[in-house]
Amino acid sequence: MGQLVVALDVESGARALELAAQLRDLAGGFKVGSRIFTLEGPDLVRRLVDAGTNVFLDLKFHDIPNTVAQAVDAAVSTGVWMLNVHASGGVSMMQAAARAGADAASRGGRRRPLVIGVTVLTSMDDATLRETGVQRPLFDQVVALARMTQTAGLDGVVASPQETAAIRAACGPDFAIVTPGIRGASAGTEKNDQSRTMGPAEAIKAGASYIVVGRPIIGAADPRAAAEAIVRELRGA
Repeated sequence: MGQLVVALDVESGARALELAAQLRDLAGGFKVGSRIFTLEGPDLVRRLVDAGTNVFLDLKFHDIPNTVAQAVDAAVSTGVWMLNVHASGGVSMMQAAARAGADAASRGGRRRPLVIGVTVLTSMDDATLRETGVQRPLFDQVVALARMTQTAGLDGVVASPQETAAIRAACGPDFAIVTPGIRGASAGTEKNDQSRTMGPAEAIKAGASYIVVGRPIIGAADPRAAAEAIVRELRGA
């Protein structure tokens, strides 16, 4: 499976399906986030899955354990490959998510999705983290949340590429690390609202399992050419 995950942060389900068909042979998966899911709902996820697409459902569940478990159960029924919860929801919430994912997959005869924890959003820096009441340095907070995610039995985390090497050292070689905030080199230099970024090859060399790229591909005049450039860079890494 390829290490590139393309974020389908687009304006319609039709466009999402078009991009997935155009890029399926280049990408290991496609991210369905809040915008397109709110517009199109779970039917789009099912259509992508039925077409042979690995779907990363990026809804960042964060609620009481029972509610998160129910949401994960519902997500598994769509056939997603990977989904996430907020690690800041705590160990009990993450354990409930992990159990729900395994139970729903077994009950429905489906593959168990990867369940991963979101550490600190890539738009944040130390100052914005302090605004939430967290006083430890952002880097330390990310690694602490990654350790807690692993303790809870999840498969990995979402974290910026700048923390990837430290997470890999702390959590070992089999822990999945999904890195958004990919900019520079073949992914373009415009950061948009990303704060902690790195180039595609740099992120993989630092230990990322998958990189998530959205605007540098879907906003390009030729999305396939943009994706091909990133894949070439990854192969060189």
